[in-house]
Amino acid sequence: MIKMIAVDMDGTFLDSNKSYNQSRFMTLYHQLKHKNIRFVVASGNQYYQLLSFFPQIRDEIAFVAENGAWVIDAGETRFCGQFREDHFKQVLQVLNDLPYLHAVVCGPRTAWMLESSPGDLITLMSHHYHRLELLPDFHQINEPVFKFSLNLADERIPELMAHIGHQLDGIVTPVSSGFGFVDLIIPGVHKAHGLMLLQQQWHIADREVVAIGDSGNDIEMVSKAGYGFAMANAQPMLKKAARYHTEDNNSEGALNVIEKVVSGIIPFN
Repeated sequence: MIKMIAVDMDGTFLDSNKSYNQSRFMTLYHQLKHKNIRFVVASGNQYYQLLSFFPQIRDEIAFVAENGAWVIDAGETRFCGQFREDHFKQVLQVLNDLPYLHAVVCGPRTAWMLESSPGDLITLMSHHYHRLELLPDFHQINEPVFKFSLNLADERIPELMAHIGHQLDGIVTPVSSGFGFVDLIIPGVHKAHGLMLLQQQWHIADREVVAIGDSGNDIEMVSKAGYGFAMANAQPMLKKAARYHTEDNNSEGALNVIEKVVSGIIPFN
């Protein structure tokens, strides 16, 4: 019996226009509630941005935001990660040596970018981070930090991964979230960790979980779930990790899985 469904957002639940079929979803959501199946949003995006997609139910569903760094259930924080101060400074030092990338530093109150960042990038990131402040220097931050989000050309990502892995091994884990973004997360603090905390709270076993994703930052949760789904548009590594597959994000693949759950269609019969 399925007791929880977790969905990634960009490239999974959302189509290429950053939207979804709200009327179909709300019909399915009410069926999930009737069957006591929890709905969880598991995304690399900022919590405040994720809220904007679910105005009607934002205070009754759970969010595993910032790639697992912040877990919120019905408006209440269940977990919030934090880098050690010395690790935070070490990451900044390494990133400062990579002039081809731009960073967003993320915490529970807000996110920060440098004032020197390109204007078009600041505009783009403001859509992903509904709370975003500009600073002359990241060293001015004196609040908890739980994630670094990096924007760079796709062809530079392998180089970045190798450099980060060598310089910051054990301090951060780099994960690709697609669309030219790489997140540096606290080791072990990923989406699957956030879902595990909710599962413990709700007494839900892995075999009772459906997880749907499309990118490298979804691998842990899709692998751990009893029913891990990859979108048709998913990255090859995620398709390899998933036991099940569904249609692409522009064909409502995630909603198709949810409908199969509530209707008891294969593999949920």
